[in-house]
Amino acid sequence: MRRRLTVVTLLTTLCAGLLGVVLATPLLYTLLANYVTEQAAQAARRVAFDVERRAPDDLKPVAVTESVDLIQVIDDRGVVRQASSSLLGLPALTRAKVEGDAMRVDGRTCTDRLPGEHCLITVGYWVPVRGESWMVYAYAPDVHYYISLEYVLGMLLGVLAVSLVTANVASVTAGKALEPVKAIKSELAEITATDLERRVPRSTHQDELDDLARTVNQTLDRLERAVEQQRKFASDASHDLRSPITAMRAQIEEALLYPEGTDWPDTGRTVLASLERLEAIVTDLLALARLEASAPLAAEPVDLADLVQEELARRPRTKRVRRGLSPGVVVSGDRIRLSRLLTNLLDNAERHAESMIRVTVRAHGGLAVLEVVDDGEGIPPEHREKVFQRFVRLNAARSRDAGGTGLGLPIAREIARAHNGSLTIEDSDLGARFVLQMPLRSD
Repeated sequence: MRRRLTVVTLLTTLCAGLLGVVLATPLLYTLLANYVTEQAAQAARRVAFDVERRAPDDLKPVAVTESVDLIQVIDDRGVVRQASSSLLGLPALTRAKVEGDAMRVDGRTCTDRLPGEHCLITVGYWVPVRGESWMVYAYAPDVHYYISLEYVLGMLLGVLAVSLVTANVASVTAGKALEPVKAIKSELAEITATDLERRVPRSTHQDELDDLARTVNQTLDRLERAVEQQRKFASDASHDLRSPITAMRAQIEEALLYPEGTDWPDTGRTVLASLERLEAIVTDLLALARLEASAPLAAEPVDLADLVQEELARRPRTKRVRRGLSPGVVVSGDRIRLSRLLTNLLDNAERHAESMIRVTVRAHGGLAVLEVVDDGEGIPPEHREKVFQRFVRLNAARSRDAGGTGLGLPIAREIARAHNGSLTIEDSDLGARFVLQMPLRSD
């Protein structure tokens, strides 16, 4: 970045300088040409005044007192009556005449008679001499449109020098400005998965680099929490996977030690139950992984009241279910996954209810609201977020029993989030009240 910034600054300054020279040169040319013309005009006026007083009998040699030394005095027949020393012996270089009542004529004269000079700035003054019309011409070297080669070379060298100085200043400034970025890069390179408590240094100024450092540190905070969560999840998952495996191993080893006294059909049924639990845990883990990977969802219209009716009709519940279902509460989403969300909520409520479960569906403020309430002991406010974490154990009254994997509620919340909704636990007079909110389908 520092190199690119330096090169860009150099090229930009160079282009701007050259553009400035190109734009300034015509103005300088005009000013210089006007100056040279006025010098020639002063010389011509002085000589014209002298000719008017002395011609034709007492005409003196032309005395050069200005920087203009090319002067000719020409009568009305075109004869050179007097000239400066540089033009002695040469014929008239021009015959330009004044027009109307004008006393002065300006123009350009091109000639091959003077070595090193081709075109000359010419200023002529009309002088009356005994009824004749004489002209006094002063010539000055013409000004080139590029002023001079020395001017062009000097300007180019000046622009180059300024560009190099500016680029060097930009390079030094960029280097100092990027030092905090280098410090952040160095610190990040040293941070590993086992050293996530380290943070990048903050800038001493409230600027963009300080914002960058703060954002990086916030990202590291989230990363540290995520890694810690993954470690805890791996620990809990390994424990929950190991439990049925250990139970199956113990049962099979005991049966093998006493094969004659073993009830093999009963042993098979016990092992099969452990396998079913193991399969349920693995299935839930895969489902949770797919949800967290943001797998694509279907976007079909789903009537939540119909979904609840279908789920309750599909599998009878061991607890009494009270329904409060408003028709026409339609959301857009994946019917299979929303059915999984509802099943998980009903299964959780059934395990912890004393005798009754209440399910309601309604529309409120542009949202579809589904509530599942049980009449169990409920969940304290400080633990309501914990139950949505994987394999979290609370007290004995709300801990997982043989029918749960500890992943049902986390899966339900991920399904809600995938549908731009939310799943929370709200206050209730009795038991736990799970509330799902999703946007209503627009059409």
